[in-house]
Amino acid sequence: MSPVVEQPAKARIVTNSPYLRTVPVTLRYDGADPLALRIVFPPEVSQDRERGEVVWAFARDLLDSGLRMPSGDGDVQVWPCGRAQTVVEFHSPDGVAVVQFDSAALRRFLKRSYAMVPAGQERHDIEPGAASELTGLTEPAEARPLPHT
Repeated sequence: MSPVVEQPAKARIVTNSPYLRTVPVTLRYDGADPLALRIVFPPEVSQDRERGEVVWAFARDLLDSGLRMPSGDGDVQVWPCGRAQTVVEFHSPDGVAVVQFDSAALRRFLKRSYAMVPAGQERHDIEPGAASELTGLTEPAEARPLPHT
């Protein structure tokens, strides 16, 4: 069984409202799928709350580069927002969600994931039968929409 890094974080869902809605999320990195990371949103952010949590999986290097410069051109895009915030934009057939994170929390998470599987070593650490076939995966693990912005 591969080690897993999980870290709680706060995500601020950006909407047309003058107030940001903050929800707890879990940042997850599994050594069995070393190219990907996951952001797990609680069921209350889904438009279909009965289906459970919302999980988005995308390439770890997308988050890493998005902390420094606008990155991504698919279903997940990441960019710095000032010195202390990072924005992650999720696109699904049901709409778009814009979520803001504290950059420090994302950096801590990435540092822990790189301690487990260093950059450039991901392909060596893929376990046989692992689900990932990532080459910049930006598809949601389960395409359930977050609230529309």
